[in-house]
Amino acid sequence: MKQLKIWIEALRLRTLPVSLSGVVIAVALAYYRGCLRWTPAVLCLLFALLAQIVSNLANEYYDYLRGADKKGRVGPRRGVTEGDIKPDTLKWVTVCTLVAACAVGCGLLFYGPWWLLVVGVVIALAALAYSAGPYPLSYHGLGEAAVFVFFGLVPVNLTYFIQSDTFDAIVVFASISIGLMGVNVLLVNNYRDMEDDIDAGKHTSVVIFGRKLAATAYLINGFVAVSILSPLWVRLTLFSSWLCLVPAVVYLAIHTANWWKLCHSTGAALNPLLGATARAMLLFTALLAVALAMA
Repeated sequence: MKQLKIWIEALRLRTLPVSLSGVVIAVALAYYRGCLRWTPAVLCLLFALLAQIVSNLANEYYDYLRGADKKGRVGPRRGVTEGDIKPDTLKWVTVCTLVAACAVGCGLLFYGPWWLLVVGVVIALAALAYSAGPYPLSYHGLGEAAVFVFFGLVPVNLTYFIQSDTFDAIVVFASISIGLMGVNVLLVNNYRDMEDDIDAGKHTSVVIFGRKLAATAYLINGFVAVSILSPLWVRLTLFSSWLCLVPAVVYLAIHTANWWKLCHSTGAALNPLLGATARAMLLFTALLAVALAMA
C-alpha cells in the first residue's frame, strides 16, 4: 500500500484534470455540433492523460538528475529523491508510459490525416523537453508557454478536428480558455517552489518575474479564460446562454477564492491549492459540457 501511494504521488494525479479538461470541452463542443465520434474521443482522452503522465514522470526523473528536488522539499514528496523509487525504475516506467501513449496515438491515425503522426511525435518530444534535453523548457521560463500550447491549444483543437474534420473559431477560443486555466496550475506549483528553484538554478517565470506578478497573472488568467468564451454564449439560445453562465459564475467564485489563498499562503500550505486549481478547471469544463448537452 505504501509503494502504491508513492507511485500515485509520482504520477501527480491531482494535476491530471489539466489534460482531461481539454478533451472534455472539445468533446462537448463536438456533441453540441452533432459531430461526436466516441471511439476517437476516448483515444484522445487516453493519449492526453498518458502524455501528461509521461511529462510528470520525466519531470521527476530529470529534476532528480539535475538536483532540483531535495529531500524534505516544500512540495509533495518525490519518491526518487527520497530513495523510495530507484532512478532506473522511474526511467523505465517513463519509457513504457511513453510507448503506451504512442501506441494510443497511432490508433488515432485511423480517424484522421497522416500529419497527425507528426503532431504526435512533437507532443511526445515536448513531454520530455519540458524537463529534459540541453534546453529544458521548465528551466528557462517557458513552462507556462508549453502548458498553454500542449494542454490548451493542441488537445482542444485536435480533439475537435478528429471529430469534425475541421477547425472552428469557437473551438480556438475554448482552447485558449483551457490553456490559461492550465497555466494557472503550473503558476501555483512554481509560486510555491520559488526558493527551491532559485537554489537549483531553475529559472521559472515566477523566479524571473516574482510572486506578486505571478499572483496577478493567476487572477487575470481565470477571468480572461471565462470571458474569451463570450462568442459561444451569444450563439446560444437565451435559455442555453443562461445555463452556460452557471459554470462561468461557479468557476470565477472558486477562482477568486483560490487567488486569495495564493496571496496569503506560503510553503506547504500551497500544496492543496495546486489540486484545487486543477479541480476548478475540470469542474468548469464538466459543467460547461452538461450545459452544452442540454442546449
